[in-house]
Amino acid sequence: MDSAERFNRTINRQDLDRPARWLGIPDERALPGLFRHFGVSGVAELRLKLGDDLFPVELPYDSPYSRAIYNAFDFQGRGKASGERTLTGLGYFPIDVREEDVDRFDWPAPERYIDPAACERVVREVPGGKAVLGVLWSAHFQDACAAFGMENAFLAMYDNPAGYEMVNNKILDFYLRANKIFYENTRGRLDAVLIGNDMGSQQGLMLSAAAIRRFVIPGAKALIEQAHSYGVKVIYHSCGSIRDIIDDLINAGADVIHPIQALAAGMEPASLKRDFGDRVSFCGGVDAQNLLIRGKPAMIREKVAELHRIFPTGLVISPSHEAILPDIPPANIEYLFAT
Repeated sequence: MDSAERFNRTINRQDLDRPARWLGIPDERALPGLFRHFGVSGVAELRLKLGDDLFPVELPYDSPYSRAIYNAFDFQGRGKASGERTLTGLGYFPIDVREEDVDRFDWPAPERYIDPAACERVVREVPGGKAVLGVLWSAHFQDACAAFGMENAFLAMYDNPAGYEMVNNKILDFYLRANKIFYENTRGRLDAVLIGNDMGSQQGLMLSAAAIRRFVIPGAKALIEQAHSYGVKVIYHSCGSIRDIIDDLINAGADVIHPIQALAAGMEPASLKRDFGDRVSFCGGVDAQNLLIRGKPAMIREKVAELHRIFPTGLVISPSHEAILPDIPPANIEYLFAT
């Protein structure tokens, strides 16, 4: 059974030879240590050495403002994207945003900044037999928060919902157009895409479930339906404690919920399997906040064995955050994959 089949059998909750596994997307600051530990010179070589089942590829994007599509909007008027996004500073739009304010913003046109040949190339470069994961993010909720500043975005939802939705819809339209270019030029080569919005904190949702159902889920549904129209599965991402909206994500069509953030309230693997495991699959589960940072090999082996007992299938075993940070010892990544 090769990696692509193993991944697809996992998310379809079918029998497996072994659990599917994913390294995630290591933070650039963690790469030197990982490369030294495993004796490799690049991320692709690292994945091959570990036996990673998923190879993520980012949607190629190159504008005068940003080379990353997840940072495409200049809501802070910087003129050039920095390495960090901010949700807490003031954005471009006021709470009482009107249609003329929305029209005045310089919305980027994805068709100008996405090279169809580059889309085809990044997918073609994935080694044979590996599952191909398109990393699209399409984080319209997070971008809308940046467009106003998070506090003002939440206030706009209550004081000016029509204005908030005008901004959100512009962002969503950008992603639907961008993703269409990617799908059209990678037909038949994608196993899944990763999209999502961070909606959870450690203890619960960042805003009410009712607000998420009104302002986030319709966009999630549109993005998922677009992927499904190309025969592509969707891994929907949200960090944190999101148990109260998992039903909504399932109803929107999500095939996989990512991640199981191990220490977040209500995200215990056994209860997720019990309550949702016959309708959706999961990815994550190996705590990256404490266990992978401080844990000993026996503790990591025990956690992986526990996850496999709970999820004989239906779980891609992976760190509970997609970004491997520098505080995780590379040896613990080795123990995780060896187990």
